Amino acid sequence: MATNNNEFRIPLEGVESEHCALIVDNGLAKLNGVESHRVELNNKEAIIETQNRETVSEAVKTIRDLGYGVTTVKKSFPVLQMTCASCAISVESMLKSQAGVVNASVNYANAKVSVEFIPSLIQVEHLRKVVQSIGYDLLIDESPSGDETIEHIQKENFKTLKKKTYWALILSIPVVVIGMFFMNMPFANEIMWFLSTPVLFWLGRDFYINAWKQAKHRSANMDTLVALSTGVAYIFSVFNTLFPEFWHERGLHAHVYFEAASVIIGFILLGKLLEEKAKGNTSSAIKKLMGLQPKTVTIVQDGGYQMEIPIEQVEIGNTIVVKPGEQIAVDGIVINGNSFVDESMLSGEPVPVLKNENDKVFAGTINQKGSFQFKADKVGSETMLAHIIKMVQDAQGSKAPVQNWWIKLQEFSCPL
Repeated sequence: MATNNNEFRIPLEGVESEHCALIVDNGLAKLNGVESHRVELNNKEAIIETQNRETVSEAVKTIRDLGYGVTTVKKSFPVLQMTCASCAISVESMLKSQAGVVNASVNYANAKVSVEFIPSLIQVEHLRKVVQSIGYDLLIDESPSGDETIEHIQKENFKTLKKKTYWALILSIPVVVIGMFFMNMPFANEIMWFLSTPVLFWLGRDFYINAWKQAKHRSANMDTLVALSTGVAYIFSVFNTLFPEFWHERGLHAHVYFEAASVIIGFILLGKLLEEKAKGNTSSAIKKLMGLQPKTVTIVQDGGYQMEIPIEQVEIGNTIVVKPGEQIAVDGIVINGNSFVDESMLSGEPVPVLKNENDKVFAGTINQKGSFQFKADKVGSETMLAHIIKMVQDAQGSKAPVQNWWIKLQEFSCPL
C-alpha cells in the first residue's frame, strides 16, 4: 500500500532473482512521470513515486510487457443512473484515472463496468465513492441475490420512465396545438407556461440534476445539451410572457417557445424508453442462454449411490447422471450408456446427435430418450455455454474504433 500520497507499491509476480528485479527496475526508469523507483525482491514489490496517478497503470503495463506479472483483481459491478453513452465514458475515464486501477470498461448496454485493480492500492468502496462523486453509483453486492437486485432496480426504473414519458407526451400535445394553431387565443402563453412547467421540472428534472453534477466536474454529456436547450427556451419564454413590451417597444413580436422545450423533453424521454426496452430485450436473450443450464445435478458418489447437488458445487472429475429429457449441466465425456442429444443450441442442427462412450457432451444441450453418465471436465465459467454467454456480453459492450477515438478526445477536452 502507499506510504504517502505520491508513493505506490505494486505487488509483483514471477520476479524471483536480482536479475529479474533489475529488469523491472530498468523498465520503470524509462517511464515518464516516475520521480523515483525501486524493486524490493524480498517483498516482491515495485515502489514508484509519481505525481500522476495514471502512471501507476502505465507501470503495470510496462511490467507485464517485460514478462512479469502484477497481482490484480477483476470484478464487474452494475452502474446505476447512466442515461447515455457519454455517461459510460465519464464513468470509465474517472475510474481509469484512479491510482491502482489498471483498466476499466463500461458496457452501457447492460449497465455494468468491469474493473481490474490492485487491491493493495484501492478498495472497492473507494471505486464506488469515485463514481458517486460524478453523479452515478455502483451496486456492490457480490452475493447470489445481487443480479436479482439489479434486475429489480432496472424494472422499477423502466416503470418510472414509462410513466414520465406518457405524462410528458400528454402534457406536451396541448402545448404544441396551442403554440402552432391557437397562439393568439386569450391567455395562450399562460396556459402553455402552466402545462410545460411540470414537463421540464417534474418529469424532466433528472436532466437538470445530472447536468449540474457534470458541470461541477467540468464535464458534459447529453443531459447538459438537453438542460441548456430546454432551460434557455423556457426562461426566454417566461421573460416574453411577463415582459412582452420589452420587444414591442423595439418593433418585435414577443415569441415564446414553451412547446419546443416540452416536446424536446417528451421526445427524449420517449427515446430513452425505447432504448431501455431494446436493452431489456437483449438482456432477456442473455438470460435465456443462462437458463439453458439446470440449477441442480445428480452425481454418483463412491459406492454407487446418487445425490442431487447445486450446480455451483460440481467439480471436475465428478460423475454426473443425465436422465431422459434433462439438460446437461456442464461439459464432459460420456463414460457409461448412450443417448441422442439435442445440440441445436450449439450447431443449429435440429437432428439429435448420438452420444456413445468417450464422446463429448456440452452444457445447455438436451438429452433425449436414453440415459447415460459422464465425467465433468469443464465447470463454471469454463464450459462452452459460459464462453458463448461471455462472447455475447463482450460483443454487446464492445466499442468501434471511432468510439475509442471519441473517448480519448473527450478525456482530453473535458478533464474530470
